[in-house]
Amino acid sequence: MTRRDLDPAELGAGIYPWLNSVVVPRPIAWVSSRSPEGVDNLAPHSFFTVAGVDPPVLSFTSVGEKDSLRNVVATGEFVISLCTEALIEKVNLTGTDFPPDISEFDAAGLTREPSLRVAPPRVAESPVAAECRLLQTVPFGSCTVVFGQVVHLAIDEAVLRDGRPAIDLLRPVARLGANEWSTIGEVSERRRVPFREIPA
Repeated sequence: MTRRDLDPAELGAGIYPWLNSVVVPRPIAWVSSRSPEGVDNLAPHSFFTVAGVDPPVLSFTSVGEKDSLRNVVATGEFVISLCTEALIEKVNLTGTDFPPDISEFDAAGLTREPSLRVAPPRVAESPVAAECRLLQTVPFGSCTVVFGQVVHLAIDEAVLRDGRPAIDLLRPVARLGANEWSTIGEVSERRRVPFREIPA
């Protein structure tokens, strides 16, 4: 094996494509927010994860100061909808740098569904929506991590099996490096092995 050594201090922002290509696959937060002027914004953010369960917290990172970040900071609310295979082209389109006065819902031909606990709408075509209230933002240079407490979770009954969401019914998509995307591919199961069952 011949490794290439990279110094983040020398690369600066140039480290982005390196990290982006090796931290994969990344789930996508399809964030809907509403500006103080009432414009509904919708944008994908692939730096996204579950940050806590009690209370339930989701986080996404805004790379640069984008409309999503400005709206969430101004209003304290947002919704994260699931990105699915059937919606991949529309998800990608909403990543375009539309001016702040243009709603990506309208540009992508998506339907607004009223949320139950927050003002920003859900994506009606998406099977899962997590309505969130802003807890805090943490800036790291040019990036800002947004933490939101889930105050309502809405899931389409059609993607449930045995009382929980089923991956083959959700059909989520993920981001990879460069312009690459992926689907779930082959799924396997692994039971977590208790220490007592591990051979000496």
